[in-house]
Amino acid sequence: MPDWIVLLVPGLPLLAACWIACGTLFGWSRGEEGERGTVFAAQLAGFLSLLLLLVLDGVFALGDGAARQLVLFPWLHSGMYTAYISFTLDALSLSVATVIALITLLVTRFSVNYLHREAGFQRFFMVLALFAAAMQLITLAGSAVLAFVGWELAGASSYLLIGYNWQSKTATNNATRAFVTNRLGDAGFMLGMFMAFTWFRSTEWNVLLAPSSGVPSLMIGITALGFMAAALVKSAQFPFSAWITRALEGPTPSSTVFYGAVMVHAGIYLLLRIHPLLEQVPALQYLLMLVGILTILYGWLGGMVQTDIKTSLLFSTLGQTGLMLVEISVGWYTLALLHLLFHAVWRAYQFLHSPSFALHVDWQAAPKAPAWLGRCHWLHVAALQRFWLDPLTDWLLVKPTQALSQETQVFDGQILDKLSGTPIYHSGISSLAEMQALQQGTLRLESSIGVGSGLFGKLMQWAAEQLEWLEQRLLLQQDGGKAKETLEVLGRYLDRIDRLLTQPRYLVLLVAVTLVVIF
Repeated sequence: MPDWIVLLVPGLPLLAACWIACGTLFGWSRGEEGERGTVFAAQLAGFLSLLLLLVLDGVFALGDGAARQLVLFPWLHSGMYTAYISFTLDALSLSVATVIALITLLVTRFSVNYLHREAGFQRFFMVLALFAAAMQLITLAGSAVLAFVGWELAGASSYLLIGYNWQSKTATNNATRAFVTNRLGDAGFMLGMFMAFTWFRSTEWNVLLAPSSGVPSLMIGITALGFMAAALVKSAQFPFSAWITRALEGPTPSSTVFYGAVMVHAGIYLLLRIHPLLEQVPALQYLLMLVGILTILYGWLGGMVQTDIKTSLLFSTLGQTGLMLVEISVGWYTLALLHLLFHAVWRAYQFLHSPSFALHVDWQAAPKAPAWLGRCHWLHVAALQRFWLDPLTDWLLVKPTQALSQETQVFDGQILDKLSGTPIYHSGISSLAEMQALQQGTLRLESSIGVGSGLFGKLMQWAAEQLEWLEQRLLLQQDGGKAKETLEVLGRYLDRIDRLLTQPRYLVLLVAVTLVVIF
């Protein structure tokens, strides 16, 4: 099988997304009439992608089981740094990619009837196909750079689907909050890539994760910490868990693929991928265990006080992903991988089943919180308030940033503008009205060149006034002004000197003086 076939796994959903976008843009796939073509493109791409992965699974299983690094062609090159379009085929990437392809195909089929006659039908399937391509890039990428492309596409897709009902202010606010929070994780990912380029001269996984005795342990720790931060934010681990509950604002199918079964495991997959780096820094493993335990407690306590099915499932998901962190921290990588795969499938079924869950339980009310939790009043209140993660985020990050921006604006307006002489515009009168009043003689300026403000503005005004005086008094008066008189007198003296020098006796005298000076 040629190596370039692997490109089709993420490439087919990406082509489907482009096809749907072009159909919506140019009009051949709009409205209810265009639903069939949209669904056909999305489902065909998903099915072929899954089929290719099954073939790759079979080739891998029948082979020697060794990991393969497929380098197809260079992508970016600058000096000694080169990024390649490459793919890693091993048990980790192929198993996770296959489950992702299966879940996204099932969700695509489920969404056909769920979103029938929705105004954003084509938009939803376009973003869903884009997300499928992004997740396949994350799992199959052979380098951190290519994985980061998928990482960003997945983040953009989640933003678009959380804000699916863009007319709702709540949806757009929640989408923005989730998007901004994930940018913190992206900063960690970029830190990891920077350290990889600096110390390993490559971001290829097979180079980055190979044992290296020439790289200081501190630099390895910083590299692993950057990737670990990206993983914790993407999987909404404590204390970055608040944003994920806002993500339920999107349609149920998007909640399934993003936060119930697929994207919430992207961080877990990244940690499994970089586990050779984590093993070299035991302190990070202890930190991972602590975060995992805190996330388990957060998901367990928060889930017991929820009253709707989707939020309860989401808190349960957080508890399970926290348990996966603990498994990774103690070195149980195979168990963590199996846990990820089975949990993704089970959680996808539960989320897709959630719209009809109330019918199956005859509209029973949600169970009350356990009695022991009710007796522990402060813990019950903390669970109801979701441990105040949102207010804490506002207090620690949002409000200081807003205060800094306000202080910067005040400093700019009260100090820099006055120093630089930036004009201050008033809303009382327009410049056109001022010009008309000036022409009619009802408005007078202190100077014909205008009035400067601020230190530099006043200096520029003074210099301009001096030049204006020079022009008016010396150059621009009638018949040339005083400048003409001075030049005429000077010209008469020069003419007299010229006539004297043309006489022989003065010419001989000038030559004699010149010779005396020289010798």
